[in-house]
Amino acid sequence: DEILREPRLPADWFRLCEFCSAYYQAPLGEVMLSTLPAGLKRLDPPKARAPKPAKALPPPSPAPELTAEQAAALAAVRAAGPGFKPFLLFGVTGSGKTEVYLRLIADTLDKGGQALLLVPEINLTPQLEARVAARFPAAGLVSLHSELTEAARLRNWQAAHSGRARIVLGTRLAVFAPLPELALIIVDEEHDPSFKQQDGMRYSARDVAVFRARDRGVPIVLGSATPSLESWANATAPEMRGRYALLTLKARAVERARLPAVQRIDLRKEKAEEGLSGILLEAIAKRLARGEQSLVFLNRRGYAPVLACTACGWISQCKRCAANLVLHLKDRRLRCHHCGFETRIPKACPTCGNQDIHPFGRGTQRLEEFLRERFPQARILRADRDAAKSRKQWEALVEKIHAGEADILVGTQMLAKGHDFPKLTLVGVVGADAALFAADCRAPERLFAQLMQVAGRAGRAELPGEVLIQTQYPEHPLYAAVVNHDYPAFAASQLAERKVAGFPPYGFQAMLRAEAPQMADAIAFLATARAWPGAEAHPAVMLYDPVPMRLARLASLERGQLLVESPSRPALQAFLGEWREAVEGIKAPSRLRWHLEVDPLE
Repeated sequence: DEILREPRLPADWFRLCEFCSAYYQAPLGEVMLSTLPAGLKRLDPPKARAPKPAKALPPPSPAPELTAEQAAALAAVRAAGPGFKPFLLFGVTGSGKTEVYLRLIADTLDKGGQALLLVPEINLTPQLEARVAARFPAAGLVSLHSELTEAARLRNWQAAHSGRARIVLGTRLAVFAPLPELALIIVDEEHDPSFKQQDGMRYSARDVAVFRARDRGVPIVLGSATPSLESWANATAPEMRGRYALLTLKARAVERARLPAVQRIDLRKEKAEEGLSGILLEAIAKRLARGEQSLVFLNRRGYAPVLACTACGWISQCKRCAANLVLHLKDRRLRCHHCGFETRIPKACPTCGNQDIHPFGRGTQRLEEFLRERFPQARILRADRDAAKSRKQWEALVEKIHAGEADILVGTQMLAKGHDFPKLTLVGVVGADAALFAADCRAPERLFAQLMQVAGRAGRAELPGEVLIQTQYPEHPLYAAVVNHDYPAFAASQLAERKVAGFPPYGFQAMLRAEAPQMADAIAFLATARAWPGAEAHPAVMLYDPVPMRLARLASLERGQLLVESPSRPALQAFLGEWREAVEGIKAPSRLRWHLEVDPLE
């Protein structure tokens, strides 16, 4: 219909799309179209606003003094010179990883290059954006993420593509932004599961960024206080022969800031009131008296995970999913956190008519309500996806916390990452034990990262911080590692377990998933895929039996999965290319949908 008068897309963008198509087993057209801004794919592109008159640029904000560790990390990257070199920047929370990024970006701009800085979540972009913009006011910084309007995303994409923007800051999709003079890639919080796309082409932005850096011949820095075990193995495991160079920041960057003291509260001995132990409540009272802030961390939003009838055993189950409806008391709704289905709270039990139905368990709303009763004089702020649905609401919340307009914060993992609240000195962790016994081999890794991140919010300035973890299993080795802030010991024990089991990074996996109105259809489709005769030509690949997924029903569809595993990545890739073609040829019921995920995170 029309030829777009865009500057030509660069050759390396095509190579990147071709790599993703081959590796993640996705059609090339789908890969290319999903990486382009929507405004570029329309015949009536969104109207460009007239450019605002240029304001006088403020002077760049001064760079703080570097610590000895920061200077050593910088020197190591600089000494490696131009060309592809992956670095893992392992720095405790508050150690000043961002300052290292800013210095490396400054080097890149001085040499006339563009820098790409990836962050896991949109919530982390506002304060990082402000810091980068203050340091480099003339660099033409743009951000790329899903909450931008169509016109803004197109405008920012074009600024990156034309080279006008010298720094691009964005979430996972920004890894595909065409950058003609790309000279540096930084992935902050590289361990974060948000870098993995969960629909369409299921790619990992971190892994794609490493491929892109190698293809372009530029350095890449992956930063984290709790690196993914794959990255840690690449930097430290003898069999990986130092694929990544390890840079370490062990001390906090603020001179008198110390890592918080972590203490376990044994719930077998301590009585808890509404899920909070006396020790934790006392610690909150002390902070209130001193005018400091406390954070109670519970990674479960809503009022209670389930509503139940004590007379007949009825529980509030979702009609469309194999999950319970969560009670949201403020909105007077029962809501499914998986498919979004919601309904009014019943006045009586739907099966036996008993009016005495109770909430069981607790979410952030219930904790907030209890703390309001317990500390009526305190200003309490809840920070979860219900309290901050948009970026604007989130920024307003963070501003309130910074301004000291809250004494007690009740929050989910939204508050755990990247935020710097100088007056926050106490973190109480509630309900973390469930992840210790999950079926997923990555659950302990995720829990450890979450605990270290949330603990890292305490005592980042000159006031000392304290972290109290409530648990029924105080002797668990994971908690011992958290108490000692000892990520290397935790990672070593996890990698030893994974090596024995042949799990990543010592084995490579793909997952074929199918969903249909009937579980029998999904399992039959997977069984047909497993029985493909061509599999015999790939002895290094193991196909497991099809099984229902842990959340077996979602949005009225029954879901099954089939795990494929191999000790060799090339062997797995060779198998997947042929197998996908065979799977595409299987005759299946019209309402059955399937997808193939490479390197699944769950």
